[in-house]
Amino acid sequence: MSKNPLDKKIGILGAGQLGKMLFQASTKLNLDISFLDSSVEMPVGRISDRVYIGNFKDYDDVIAFGADKDVISIEIEAVNVDALQQLENDGKQVFPQPSVVRLIQDKGTQKEFFRINELVSPSFQLVESKEHLQSSIDSGDITFPFVQKLRRDGYDGRGVCVINTKQDMDDAFDSPCVIEDLVDISKELSVIVARGKSGEIAVYDPVEMVVNPEANVLDFQLAPAAIDKAKSDEAKKLAIDTANKLEIVGLLAVELFLDINNELWINELAPRAHNSGHHSIESCQTSQYEQQLRCILGLPLGSTALLSPSLLMNILGDPHHTGPAIYQGLAACLEKKGVHPHLYGKTITKPMRKMGHITIVNSNLEEAKDIYHYIKSTLKVISHE
Repeated sequence: MSKNPLDKKIGILGAGQLGKMLFQASTKLNLDISFLDSSVEMPVGRISDRVYIGNFKDYDDVIAFGADKDVISIEIEAVNVDALQQLENDGKQVFPQPSVVRLIQDKGTQKEFFRINELVSPSFQLVESKEHLQSSIDSGDITFPFVQKLRRDGYDGRGVCVINTKQDMDDAFDSPCVIEDLVDISKELSVIVARGKSGEIAVYDPVEMVVNPEANVLDFQLAPAAIDKAKSDEAKKLAIDTANKLEIVGLLAVELFLDINNELWINELAPRAHNSGHHSIESCQTSQYEQQLRCILGLPLGSTALLSPSLLMNILGDPHHTGPAIYQGLAACLEKKGVHPHLYGKTITKPMRKMGHITIVNSNLEEAKDIYHYIKSTLKVISHE
């Protein structure tokens, strides 16, 4: 007899802020959930004693962690996929599937997947080194301007370089990379899709992302995006098509560009909960975190309906401070209407490090923007050291 879904032992690779919010969602269903990461000082460890010490990139550590679990999932994709594949071979349920994680870990194989499946994405070439890139420029195969992305291990804007002229080549990466045509962007969008074991789909409305130019990380995000219904439906369809062609079980974040000609392009994918879906905790019927748990346990998916428009802003470490974190001005921010802070529990602040986020729930997004500007000027993550 198969085990009741709510009685299954769940193992999550990673115990960062996404894991923390996943754990908080799990308490509603009283789930047996554990995490693997390098320290109990990770965000999950601040609220749970179920963090096991190990390296989620190490084959043996992942195998040992998964040995007594029924279901294994992730909160970060930079994990040992060979170990996940072996656990799946051993009869464990692993979602998202190891094959999907392996594909998405490499931006080159992501781009090949888009091309093969006729999913619209900027044109690209693959290069192995800076010398290879220079040779392709000299031959005319690659022309300025272009975007260079590391094939592996880039995150939060790291591993992305815009090369406008030959003078910028000093900043180019000397590693295997994707070279993409530069899109003239009007808006950056994101769509979160949840796909269950049976192929059931739940899709969230597109959100609009505004990137901090200094840190190249999300500054704030608007839900819903300021686009018309036809374009919103097109974005959701594109995200659903991508999830179905991947046959993913779990969450898929589909980052999109809307260009100045009102055309959509897929930028890249994340097979997990995503910064652009944090708002769902307060402003949607079902959060992305609860949705991930429903997916991997084979439970019915929840409604993605937007209860209220919202603005989500990241709380970033002050660029001039490193050391034990102090949240200066937080109390004043809490006086504002609809402010919902999430502090991740990271003890050390660093320049532009993600230390938390705030969701401002407000039916009037212009009011929400005013509150955002107030918080931006009032809340500082500093250190006395």
